[in-house]
Amino acid sequence: MHDAPILFFDSGVGGLSVVAPTQALLPHAPIVYAADSAGFPYGIKSEAEIAARVPALLGRLVERYRPRLVVIACNTASTIALPAVRAALDVAVVGTVPAIKPAAALTRSRVIGVLGTEATVRQAYVDDLAARFAGDCTVLRHGSAELVRLAEAKLAGAAPDPARIAAVLDGLFGQPGGAAIDVIVNACTHFPLVEAELARAAPGVRFVDGGPGIARRIAALTQGQAWPARPVHRAVFTRLGDAERDLAPALAGYGIEAVEAL
Repeated sequence: MHDAPILFFDSGVGGLSVVAPTQALLPHAPIVYAADSAGFPYGIKSEAEIAARVPALLGRLVERYRPRLVVIACNTASTIALPAVRAALDVAVVGTVPAIKPAAALTRSRVIGVLGTEATVRQAYVDDLAARFAGDCTVLRHGSAELVRLAEAKLAGAAPDPARIAAVLDGLFGQPGGAAIDVIVNACTHFPLVEAELARAAPGVRFVDGGPGIARRIAALTQGQAWPARPVHRAVFTRLGDAERDLAPALAGYGIEAVEAL
């Protein structure tokens, strides 16, 4: 159906960094943005918790909203639960993976930083990406739940403390060889939301993320499909409280006016 939405899923509002480039390519696509606020943050949870939680939630969301496409706009959920989600759902599913391949094409020092959640950076999937696409590079990793919270707070109206941003980056630069990092992969969809603050704290370093590539993949998968002239966008939270309502102005910036609870 022409009004079937694209469903974006994340633990919080990080997936908006994938929504934005998608809307630039597909301005008439209806959006359902689903945030598992009751399970936030995913980065400090065990693999078993995420593997059990994400397919079950997406099953409920697909049943309610009947999307034409599901986007897991969360690196942690994708690296852990993507195969199980694809097996469980009768709809195309696009995942999110750390942008190590484009980082390897950009780096001159051959030292890359991967900044993600604790759960993402320890995954064997990241080992595989580094081996396949950055075999001649040193790939340093750091996991930060703090930066996820700073990104969420920024969208709620609180400016991130530069000292806290610098402390997070020191988790990369402070490692042996870290001073040579010239490209950092934002391997959490929350982190592009604070990229301006990261760039100010690390002048001369380039930051890359998977958002534009995911948007191109979505556009390719939906090529030729019909869209409504006036799309309706909505957000759905697994817990709808004051913290989630504080995000309404930020959501409105993406054209998302309706906010619901799952």
